[in-house]
Amino acid sequence: MYSKAFKIFYFSIGIVTLLYQNCYSQTIQKENASFLTPEILIGKTLEANTDFPETNLQKNLFLSLGCYNFKPDKEWAARLNYPITGISFGYTDFGNTENIGHAYSILPFIEVSILKRQIDGLNLHLALGGSYMDTQYNIATNGFNKAITTKFNWSFRSFLYYDVAKTKTIDWRFGLGLLHHSNGHSKLPNQGLNSLLASISAKINKQQNNLSDLKKTDFKSKSQTYLSFRFGLGQNVLSKEFNTKKEVYTVSASAGKILNNTFKFGGGFYYRFYEHYYDYIKNNETLVEEQFPHYTENPYGYATAFGLFATSELLIDHIGIELNLGLNIYKPFYKIDWKINQGYDYQDAHNETVDVLGELNWYYKIKRTVSARMGLKYYLWTTNKAPEHNLFVGAHINANLGQADFSELSLGYVYRLNKVIKD
Repeated sequence: MYSKAFKIFYFSIGIVTLLYQNCYSQTIQKENASFLTPEILIGKTLEANTDFPETNLQKNLFLSLGCYNFKPDKEWAARLNYPITGISFGYTDFGNTENIGHAYSILPFIEVSILKRQIDGLNLHLALGGSYMDTQYNIATNGFNKAITTKFNWSFRSFLYYDVAKTKTIDWRFGLGLLHHSNGHSKLPNQGLNSLLASISAKINKQQNNLSDLKKTDFKSKSQTYLSFRFGLGQNVLSKEFNTKKEVYTVSASAGKILNNTFKFGGGFYYRFYEHYYDYIKNNETLVEEQFPHYTENPYGYATAFGLFATSELLIDHIGIELNLGLNIYKPFYKIDWKINQGYDYQDAHNETVDVLGELNWYYKIKRTVSARMGLKYYLWTTNKAPEHNLFVGAHINANLGQADFSELSLGYVYRLNKVIKD
């Protein structure tokens, strides 16, 4: 039941928020012009593991719906120089139908103009959402595709677009970028699929207007102090041997500043309890029995983790795009986690399987120490009105450095203190 809720949330949060709230919640007006973009992409599916299946040319079709956000009353749009937002629907043929298959994606996006003075028409496009994959790893029939093991996966898209030619109704564009798919450590193996792509697209404007004609609001510089609390429920697996999803429970508190009602920066503390870690200790599994017997004296304590984090967030009306970077102060079980997952096995001269554990080297120390978190939030009340109290739900992927740790749904509260205006 909970797993299904994850899948539904990944696919629906972008549609409900970025498309409806920003573009179609009211009659389209000049200040909120919309567009439609059909796009053809070709490129290469990169090898995810040794002996990865061979692939031909990767082919993609994307259709994007969005709006320009030329809204003089929207402070976040003005602060970001009126970016475009929307949602993309994509179809991907990875170039090997039998072993890698196809992806069907839904990706909320934001696109901003960059280096405008140096290169007019250059834009950065970022999208985060989900995909359905019709072909997965199977040890018996598809054992060399260790990239994707689940039907539903996280998807991330990062592209640079250049406007090659413009007419009154169509902007012809060329793009280069990266497309990534991964299940967020919800089942192993999970090497992930990375693709390098080039694209040609036509942004068809239903109603075009000129940014220079916009009557801009003179927003004063300001900041607010905020306090926030969050409760999260995540899921992950421990290893190939312990490959069923179990829960990760999280509590977090943070504080910081909201600048110009658009940029949110702060820091805080998190506490996590891993059900997989607890069960491994309680069941006195191999590494606990042989190397860490003292863990059985306090299974709950050794199955927990806590640390500090710095957070940054972009506030777009009802949406928050969040990136955290943290330090694990206490995560003792990660020694066992690392030894299991960084190890390997081989057949000896007597045709017996020999297990080799991962070494606690310098890379282990870095990954055990550095945590990361990225995802989307949906705020109940629009952040554009700077409400004193607000509630949010979120979908995030948590990582040890750059490797997925667990996927998480969360519920949180934000309290804004008095506003400080800087003339």
